[in-house]
Amino acid sequence: MSARLPSAMLVSALLRRVNDAGGMGMMLARGDSQGGGILIIALENNANPRALERGIGPDGQVTLIAWTPPDREDRRQITDYWLRRRQNDPDLWVIELDIPFVERFAAETILAD
Repeated sequence: MSARLPSAMLVSALLRRVNDAGGMGMMLARGDSQGGGILIIALENNANPRALERGIGPDGQVTLIAWTPPDREDRRQITDYWLRRRQNDPDLWVIELDIPFVERFAAETILAD
C-alpha cells in the first residue's frame, strides 16, 4: 500500500487552501481520484500563466516542473497545452489557481505527501 495521498484529496486541499487565503481556485478537469496526475495552471493577478506539475527533477527528487508558454500574452497557448495533455492522459486533474506565490501553495500541498 502506498503512503501517497489520493489525488482527489490533494486537489481538494489545494483548492480550499487557495480560496481560504483569498485567491481563486477552480477545477478545469477531473482526473482519477486515486492516482491521477495534477496539472496546475498558475496565475498571479490573472497574468503570467504557466503550468506546474509534480515530477522528478534532474537531481532525482520530486519537484514542481514548470512549463511557460512562448507568448505569455496568448492565453490560448496554455489552454491548448492542458487540452493536449488531457487528451493523452484522461486521468490528469487540471486546476487553475490565481494567487500570489502560487508555487508555494502548490509545493506545500502536492509535494508534501
